Amino acid sequence: MKDFRIYVDTSVLGGCFDAEFSTWSIGLIEDFRQGVFRPVLSDITAVEVARAPEQVRTLHEEMVGIGEVVSVTGDVLKIVAAYEANGILGPRYRNDLLHIALATVASVDAVVSWNFRHIVRLEKIQLFNQTNAELGYRSLAIHSPREVTSYDSDNPHSSR
Repeated sequence: MKDFRIYVDTSVLGGCFDAEFSTWSIGLIEDFRQGVFRPVLSDITAVEVARAPEQVRTLHEEMVGIGEVVSVTGDVLKIVAAYEANGILGPRYRNDLLHIALATVASVDAVVSWNFRHIVRLEKIQLFNQTNAELGYRSLAIHSPREVTSYDSDNPHSSR
């Protein structure tokens, strides 16, 4: 299943060090380490992580070492412009739009985030995917780490 590529945003990495989200973020990171999934990160994540605590930066470096990094291109910026034109999010949340556009162009299998306000939210997912379809891109599966990781809270040493 290592070919299953998952785009992770900064919230997933930071979630490893947050009591509310750590169980599931750490579970997903373990899935990456064990080769269950392949992490996809971006240059936007790198910029955001540069301002994060050292432990988050160190984890980011590890994930870059076992995953792949995608970069902003003209195609990504065209998608962001379409998202903005469709009023999905305002300019203040451009990085969130960039994350989704990067994942779209990279044709990942899923986007994983803890951002329930701008990314993992039904009406936003529908709008992102509607715009993607209008531009000729496939739909994205967008989930929280809890929905994706093979970590089992009843048996933390097992996977699916």
